[in-house]
Amino acid sequence: MKATWNGTVIAQSDNTVVVEGNHYFPADSVKADYLRPSDTHSACPWKGTASYHTLEVDGKRNPDAAWYYPQPKDAAREIKDRVAFWKGVEITAD
Repeated sequence: MKATWNGTVIAQSDNTVVVEGNHYFPADSVKADYLRPSDTHSACPWKGTASYHTLEVDGKRNPDAAWYYPQPKDAAREIKDRVAFWKGVEITAD
């Protein structure tokens, strides 16, 4: 699978985990140079507390477009060390 935003590949992996229709990419398959820290957090009753990153590509920013669960609850342990995307990030098969 491939995650693309603003014409740039942000992540690519043959090993994504799909939860609630979202592909979670292994953290090491995400190009970290496009991620910027965010103070945003959200809570899910069964996955835990999510943290976010803002994407920045060629000077354009997409606030909170990537999220991850630093310490997912046991029910969601399969997404530990994985990152998912939204807000216009296209997820396509390679």
